[in-house]
Amino acid sequence: MPLVASAEPAATVKRYLDLLAANGSADEITGLYAEGATIEDPIGSDVRHGHDAIHEFYAAIENLEKKAELVELKTAGNEVAFLWRLTVNMGDNSTRVEPISVMTFDDDAKITSMRAFWSPDDLSVL
Repeated sequence: MPLVASAEPAATVKRYLDLLAANGSADEITGLYAEGATIEDPIGSDVRHGHDAIHEFYAAIENLEKKAELVELKTAGNEVAFLWRLTVNMGDNSTRVEPISVMTFDDDAKITSMRAFWSPDDLSVL
C-alpha cells in the first residue's frame, strides 16, 4: 500500500480541528472519516464503528461553544499523533482537556481510526 504524503494527513488533522473550533457540523466532521472508521475516545471506552456512530459522537458536541488549538503534531507515513487543547464554554463555566490523539489514514487522507489519550483527571475547570 503506498503511503500518502505526510502533508495530506496533517492537513486533515488541521481541518478536523478547524471544524471543531468553528462549530463545524457533525456531518462535516464525519465526512473526514473513511467508511468503516473507528473512534476510541477516550482510550478504554467503547470503540465506535462506522459513520453512524461517529456522527452520533460529534453531534453530542456540535452546538457547544468550543475552541480547539493544535499544540504539536508528528507524522509518520499514514499516521499522525498530535497534542491539542479543547476548551468548552458552558455559560459561566469553561472546561479544558489536552488529549493526545492518534489518527490513521487511508490513501485518500481519510481518517480510518482515531484514538484519544486522556482521562477525567486531565479535565481542568477554568
